[in-house]
Amino acid sequence: MSPTVTTSSEANGNVSAATARAAASAAATAEASGPQPVTMAKALNTALADAMHADSSVLMFGEDVGLLGGVFRITDGLTATFGEQRCFDTPLAESGIVGMAVGMAINGMRPVIEMQFDAFAYPAFEQIVSHVAKMHNRTRGTVKLPLVIRIPYGGGIGGVEHHCDSSEAYYAHTAGLKVYTPATVADGYRMLREAIDSDDPVVFMEPKKMYWTKDSVDLSELRRLHEEGTTAGQGSEGRAAVARPGTDATLIAYGPSVPTALAAAEAAALEGRSLEVIDVRTIVPFDDATVCESVRKTGRAVVIAEAHGFASVSSEIVARVQERCFHHLAAPIRRVTGFDVPYPAPKLEKYYLPGVDRILDAVDDLQWED
Repeated sequence: MSPTVTTSSEANGNVSAATARAAASAAATAEASGPQPVTMAKALNTALADAMHADSSVLMFGEDVGLLGGVFRITDGLTATFGEQRCFDTPLAESGIVGMAVGMAINGMRPVIEMQFDAFAYPAFEQIVSHVAKMHNRTRGTVKLPLVIRIPYGGGIGGVEHHCDSSEAYYAHTAGLKVYTPATVADGYRMLREAIDSDDPVVFMEPKKMYWTKDSVDLSELRRLHEEGTTAGQGSEGRAAVARPGTDATLIAYGPSVPTALAAAEAAALEGRSLEVIDVRTIVPFDDATVCESVRKTGRAVVIAEAHGFASVSSEIVARVQERCFHHLAAPIRRVTGFDVPYPAPKLEKYYLPGVDRILDAVDDLQWED
């Protein structure tokens, strides 16, 4: 089959039309100012659209992200708005998707790619570890890779095997990669915009069970703050957030485990116990200062994560806190994680995932009695 040839005039016409549609879409969104009920999916979709509108070098591709809008509809409408040259489908070949993105990033583009499901990214692992993570270092800083790898991850959706892995430890262990995971709707927008703006490769872990959670958010205000650079120096990268203040113990969580930690803190409050909840937000870089400030204040800590406990991000958090807060600890740090078994069948996932009862049991085990 002969390749389709697009003339420069046709290309300019397509770009102009796409730009006009993008401007109209952005204007329509901006009109709905003020806090509105917004899903995480909508926040991510808006972040992608705004980034593509602001910078013509940003493009989105992956399996079924074009006309379908992605399995979770995160890319819905992007192809219609920006055209197939900037949001398009690829063959079912994750290593090829990442490899193509590397070439594009080297040559001045800012590709955002979707791995569709967490475990689907494993065929591209060699590309991510050997090329994405190492290119900047191996070229002594002369080659940058402004590349975002979006990975829907975690459980809670009743998915079968290969659809519910928590694979963040693989990427966090790989020097040269940043690892983000938002836990709120507002952070979904903010952190994805920051990831796309970064000159370093970012593995953007999206908690898929939170795609349809809603929050009252002013997306037009978030857009304005980002594009004006008002949040410079106050962004999400390397900054954990105090999701709930407390005094008796600290719950440290990230991504899909943050709402569970907040629910546990709410339940503990009914029993007269004040638990502080820390949302890690960016696993790499990690905010030791905020986490340790909380633990030094409360003297007790529980780390919560859906991933397996052995050789995990939760293990690293415990080690870092213990090294920095040892003389402030009133009890050993506890962990509540997924069990060290493959992800179970859908009907069993409620027993596998950390829940409020397991967290409260861990809190009760923090040596409250002298």
